[in-house]
Amino acid sequence: MTGYGGRRTQAQRDAITVEIGYALLSAAFAAAVLFGAVAGPALLFQLPDPVEKVLLRAGLLAAPVLFLARVVSVLIRFPERRLPEQHDVGHTDGDTGRPGGQPSQPGRTSPDS
Repeated sequence: MTGYGGRRTQAQRDAITVEIGYALLSAAFAAAVLFGAVAGPALLFQLPDPVEKVLLRAGLLAAPVLFLARVVSVLIRFPERRLPEQHDVGHTDGDTGRPGGQPSQPGRTSPDS
């Protein structure tokens, strides 16, 4: 079964798991870098109290927003790339018996050709 409501193959589930992990890790890294860039000066240097508060609050506000935006953008982009084994399922070429008529080994023709 393919399409909506169908079962996913193990390769598809693995691809989704890897993509979610990538989205979370890259978002955490980006948020940490942003927080460090915005709030870092307030933590490293003696600045006036109002400036320190503004920088810390700006960092604490911007980091989760960036984290969420990064996760959403990576996961929305994911379906645009084809999942493994999501190609012309059910359509086989009579010559090779493989989906789309591809030979079993790249660079070689099928025995019937």
